[in-house]
Amino acid sequence: MGGVLGPMSKPAFEPVRDIPDLSGKGGMQPSSESSISHTNFQIIIVTGGNTGIGYETVKQLLLKNAKVYLAARSPGKAATAIQSLEAETKATAIFLQLDLGDLASVRQAAESFLKLEGRLDILFNNAGVMNCPTDMLTKQGHDLQFGTNVLGHFFFTELLLPALTRSYEHSNGKVPARIITTSSIGHHAAPGCGFDVASLRDGPERDAWIKKEGSILAPVYLYGRSKIGNIYMANYWAKAHSDVLVSCSVHSGAIRLICPQTHDGSIAAPPSHRVLTPIVRTFLSFVLRDSDELLNRRGALPQLWAATAATPAQITGQYVLPWGVIGKANKRTADTKVEREMIEYMREQLQEY
Repeated sequence: MGGVLGPMSKPAFEPVRDIPDLSGKGGMQPSSESSISHTNFQIIIVTGGNTGIGYETVKQLLLKNAKVYLAARSPGKAATAIQSLEAETKATAIFLQLDLGDLASVRQAAESFLKLEGRLDILFNNAGVMNCPTDMLTKQGHDLQFGTNVLGHFFFTELLLPALTRSYEHSNGKVPARIITTSSIGHHAAPGCGFDVASLRDGPERDAWIKKEGSILAPVYLYGRSKIGNIYMANYWAKAHSDVLVSCSVHSGAIRLICPQTHDGSIAAPPSHRVLTPIVRTFLSFVLRDSDELLNRRGALPQLWAATAATPAQITGQYVLPWGVIGKANKRTADTKVEREMIEYMREQLQEY
C-alpha cells in the first residue's frame, strides 16, 4: 500500500525545519548547487491554492516569508482561503484570478501577474480536476480534465516564461527558476501511448470514443491521460529551457485519489466517485489514522521539497514521489515522440489565444 499512498513511515522532510527563509534576508550567496536563492525575496504562484494540498503549500510558503500569489477561479472561495491563511500564518497571500478551463482567462491571469511583478521564482502547477463526467468541457470545447490539468497549465506557464527567465537573471545566472507540476500515480491509467487527439476535443470522434469506453472507464482514462500529460510537459520544459529553469512532476500520494475535485472544489465528480470517495477516505483514515488535514499536509510535501529543499540537479526532468524522493514514472513518459506530438497539438490549440 505504501507504494501507492506514500511511505507508511514518518516523512523525513519537515517544512518548518527544512524550508529556508524565503524573505531574501538569509544572507547566503546563491550558487549553482543552491536549492533556492537565499538573497532574493521569493515570488511564487500556486494554482489551486485555495484548497487541499494547494492551500497547504501556500501556508507553508507564507510561514517562510515568501510572496505568494494564490491563483484560483472563484474570488469568493479565494477570499475565504486567504482569510483563513492570514489567521494561521499572520501573512497575506495575493489573489490571482485564474480559470484554467478558459484560455482567455489564462492569458488575462498571466498578463495581470506580469504587470505586477518583474520576475517569477517558483511556479506550482498544482490545480486540477479529477474524473469529471465526460459531458463537461472547457469553454473552448476541450475535455475538462485535459483542458484544465494540461492545456490550461501549459498556456499559463508558457506566458510566464519571461518572468521565470528574469528570476534566473536576477540571481546573476546562478539559481534557476522552478516549475513544479502536480501529476499523480493515476497517470498509469492513461490508455495506449498516453496521448490521443480523438478523445480530447468535443465532436463526433470524441463521442464515439466515449461510447466505446463507457461512462465509467472514460473519465478514468481521461484523467490518466491528463496526468501523463502533466509529466510530458514537465519533461519538455526541463529540456527546452534548461539554461534558465528546472522542471519536474510530482505525485502527492493518496490525496488526489481520495479527494476528487476541481481546482476550486466547485465541480462535482461522477456519481460513482461521490459514492466511493467517502468510503475510501473512511478506510484510509482507519488504516492510516490520518485526518483530511494531515493528508493534505503530507500531500504537499513532495512539491514543497522539490521547490525549496532539493537542488536543481536533483529534480530537473524527474518524477518526485512522497514524501520527497525521486522515483520512476511509467516508461511511456520517456517517449519523446509522443511528448513532442502532445506539445505540438497544444500549440495548435493555442494559436487563437
